[in-house]
Amino acid sequence: MRWNLRLTAANKGIWKASELQRSLAEHGLVISAGKMSGLWSGQPVSLKLDDLDVICVVLGCEIGDLMIPEPERVTRPGQQETGQAAVGGGGAGPSVIPKRRDGRSLPPV
Repeated sequence: MRWNLRLTAANKGIWKASELQRSLAEHGLVISAGKMSGLWSGQPVSLKLDDLDVICVVLGCEIGDLMIPEPERVTRPGQQETGQAAVGGGGAGPSVIPKRRDGRSLPPV
């Protein structure tokens, strides 16, 4: 699974972890700065289902917007591990990284 909180939040106009943290607190979910940093910048180690409900309400999204399946990363019986995860479906060249008009990069996809 790929955690997609930053992009989902950006699609709702939330560009900073502190903005989301405030909105979550207004809905009864108080998250420490350390845990918020983990949620915002990477893959969460653990997350309660009740917390996911609050995040979805605040962002007006579905669980599928926050967690994107990556079945290609699952090793199946009889399949050899290559040591590399399939990203983007082949050697089509470098990926394009969109940028905002002010020059800052967008959240990771």
